[in-house]
Amino acid sequence: MAEPESPPVSRYVSLRNAFFSGLVLVAPICLTVFVFAWIIDFVGGHFKPLFLIFVPFGLREQAGLDAVWSIVATLIVIALVTVLGYLSRYVFGKYFLSIGDRFVRSIPGVNAVYNTVRQIVNTFGSQNRNMFNKVVLVEFPRKGCWTLGFLTNTTQGEAQSHAGTEVWTVFVPTTPNPTGGFLLMLPRSEIVELDMPVGDGMKMIISGGAVVPTWPSPAAIREAAAK
Repeated sequence: MAEPESPPVSRYVSLRNAFFSGLVLVAPICLTVFVFAWIIDFVGGHFKPLFLIFVPFGLREQAGLDAVWSIVATLIVIALVTVLGYLSRYVFGKYFLSIGDRFVRSIPGVNAVYNTVRQIVNTFGSQNRNMFNKVVLVEFPRKGCWTLGFLTNTTQGEAQSHAGTEVWTVFVPTTPNPTGGFLLMLPRSEIVELDMPVGDGMKMIISGGAVVPTWPSPAAIREAAAK
């Protein structure tokens, strides 16, 4: 049985739909222009007299340049606010941050939690993260029990030389607080190197295994596709 044909769309409905489609496209542009015009009028209008005193009188009185001076005054205000923010963040901010740090450390009970969180941030910050070369899998604390660790060094120093074979240094952090852990020196043959990024390994350890990174990783998929 043939399906009934839908009634034709009237010209009024077509024009209405076209109007609203065009309105959706034009409205964001108009709103953006309106906001920028309001900012220039508000900021430039209030601060322009402060900057015009440095402009020659002949240029200052030209009516056609009134909008230009408003734009220039707005840009100067934005630049000054940016410089102030930079100074407050990198100069004054460090001073007040150190004061706040000492204040929190002096509060009984709170200082223990604060120190723990601070240790975690410092351990996995951008500066200390480079000490973890690779995520590895090792049997710990017994055979048949696998755990994640971070390969920290392959240098053969005095301690490694007395092992009688080539051993690598692996740090196995505790979970969910990874600031503590175990330093293991294991034979190279007992260490399984993983493709997992160090950041994903950290997330898995801190979450207690609740966060499992995708495998193969997106980077490995891209490398395989490029070959």
